[in-house]
Amino acid sequence: MAISMTTAAEKHVLNHMANRGKGLGIRLGVKTTGCSGLSYVLEFVDESKPGDQVFQCGAVKLFIDPKSLVYLDGTELDFVREGLNEGFQFNNPNMKEECGCGESFHV
Repeated sequence: MAISMTTAAEKHVLNHMANRGKGLGIRLGVKTTGCSGLSYVLEFVDESKPGDQVFQCGAVKLFIDPKSLVYLDGTELDFVREGLNEGFQFNNPNMKEECGCGESFHV
């Protein structure tokens, strides 16, 4: 099982962690919500939790809980800028469909 992060995402996370002044890395997970069933969750990690899988992505540690890992295996986290918009993009090979608003997905 593997999760990866692009250089753009790594730079963005490192910048925010430096501004924040603390943290071990970020947590990527999924929660049940939305039209299609699942949505992504990103948060800073100050303390790891039992069972966390940790992936070293360049200088960033990416923490994944065991329940989310089955939905995220093979996912690449990217940070994209399109015109005036910017944000994280999840390139998840397990995703079968996404809701119309793009806030949730189904595997």
